[in-house]
Amino acid sequence: MARTRVARPRVVRVRSFAQQAMSADSERSSVESTTPQPDIRIGTAGWSIPRAAASRFDSVGTHLRRYSRRLRCTEINSSFYRPHAAATYARWRDSTPPDFRFAVKMPRTITHELKLQNVRQQLVAFLAQTDGLSEKRGPLLVQLPPSLSFDATIVTRFLDLVRSVYDGPVVCEPRHATWFSSLVTSLLERYRVSRVAADPPPVPEAVGPAGWPRVAYFRLHGSPRKYWSRYETDDIATLATTARTLPSAEEVWCVFDNTASGAAIENARELIEHIFVQSSA
Repeated sequence: MARTRVARPRVVRVRSFAQQAMSADSERSSVESTTPQPDIRIGTAGWSIPRAAASRFDSVGTHLRRYSRRLRCTEINSSFYRPHAAATYARWRDSTPPDFRFAVKMPRTITHELKLQNVRQQLVAFLAQTDGLSEKRGPLLVQLPPSLSFDATIVTRFLDLVRSVYDGPVVCEPRHATWFSSLVTSLLERYRVSRVAADPPPVPEAVGPAGWPRVAYFRLHGSPRKYWSRYETDDIATLATTARTLPSAEEVWCVFDNTASGAAIENARELIEHIFVQSSA
């Protein structure tokens, strides 16, 4: 089963997509030549293959089998709404190549209904279910409701609980402005929790990753129309540069959540092209 390596956290320099794009070419070349490249995973929320993109995938097998032959990760969002049996997770695990990984969204009973309080039973059950993914379990995604403000006592107790039962990667997507401070960043680092870089950002600071710097997690919801809009070529190019040059990241996840119009698959393909094809040309 995948484990995170416990190490002393380092402060990561956070820059927005726009600032990354404005970096001088000479600086980019220097960074890329001296910094080890992170393991970059690109995928979508879920593994549905839109009809318009079907020709880009093999025709044999389930959607997940076809999807996983082209992309290295996915984000399971259905776990937010309902539990899945460990056997279901195991079936998904066995349907994918050895290098494939699943991020899993934490249930809304934990994040939205109980608001991180008194959730031991629910958390232990969730972990037992996702154990079915074994070594293919990637980050656990903790997306918080926009109304949930930061409370140091509640959050510390929650993170204490998480780390008492689970030592793998955790990423958090807060959406209330009170979560975007140096105090919260330090707390997340202490518990080895990465803050999600979200687009569109709920506050300006949310555009870049923060917290535990070894894992960077980008959630691309679509902009300007959330879940629908397709990212333009310049947006994809800027994200590619950002993903390649994060100074402390060992693993980078880029998950496109603009699935309503089928744009996510195409944007994922374009990002792969920018990072793995054009950069090696």
